[in-house]
Amino acid sequence: MATPYQHPSRSLSVIPCPPDKRREALLHLAAAHEPALQPMLSTALKGMTDASDEQWQGLLVSYQNAQLNGAIWVQRLPGNMARLWLPRVLASPSAEEKPLHMLLDAAHQWVKTHPIRLCHVELAPQAAETEALVLEHGMQRLVHLDHLVGRVDLISQSDQRLPLNTGAPLSLQPLSGLSSAEQLDLLAKVGRHSLDSPALRDILSVEELLAGFYHQDPQAPQHWYAVSYQQAVVGVLLLAPRPALGRWELLLMGLTPEWRGQGLGRALLNKAMSVAQQSGVAEIMLAVDERNLPAKRIYQQAGFKSFAQQRLFAWKSEGERRESTK
Repeated sequence: MATPYQHPSRSLSVIPCPPDKRREALLHLAAAHEPALQPMLSTALKGMTDASDEQWQGLLVSYQNAQLNGAIWVQRLPGNMARLWLPRVLASPSAEEKPLHMLLDAAHQWVKTHPIRLCHVELAPQAAETEALVLEHGMQRLVHLDHLVGRVDLISQSDQRLPLNTGAPLSLQPLSGLSSAEQLDLLAKVGRHSLDSPALRDILSVEELLAGFYHQDPQAPQHWYAVSYQQAVVGVLLLAPRPALGRWELLLMGLTPEWRGQGLGRALLNKAMSVAQQSGVAEIMLAVDERNLPAKRIYQQAGFKSFAQQRLFAWKSEGERRESTK
């Protein structure tokens, strides 16, 4: 049974946001986030335009003296995942500290009582106070990402950005040409022993990871490819246009274990940049785990530059991971 909506009069409390207070709560959230996060929050809210009251249950608010004084939002995502949008975090303790802790406690409890395997929050490296706060409330460090961008519009059609160790070409076929079982099997192989976000792969099943990629790419699977070499399927390449940025994003690029270490990663990055260039964009961006040094080295050799860093923290489900079906 849903928790009834109440407007507390005196005591400090946290409740699900009443529908008539939703706009006020969202204004609190918008004011809490730095300019760099505003476009992402705006996109998340646009996706909730026609959402029912039930779909807004993850929006929680704090009340004191009959006044709404804070908000926190657990945004449900596909694949039993969620993203946490935090209230304003102060650099020094104040009278607002208690509502902040109560909101986080309530959000954590809400996640525990719903089928959410992973609820994450994204923080900039300099957000020391916020990092300490989420760790205090049970979140765990998940991954540190470097965001890179590279120019592709300066490459001539005949040039290769990276020199190759082999002359045999890679070929791309639409990933949708594989059956659902074959797609999942290929993604599972690409993820095996990968240095890119291993903590995520340890928590989420292949189906859940794939659902996350679909959520990130409205045009999927239009620019998603299976990669072939010497008549074998050796990897995967997922690209996503970002028209608002004038860029494309490389969501995933990987090879199966038996084909690594042969220079095919360099050839595949050349292929990705060529596909993006042919679309008419000037740049391609990506995020890479800071510990994935071999991949970072290839990107740097191709002229990619760092433009941002991001730390992911998460509440993780204690349940067993659902294995992919084949």
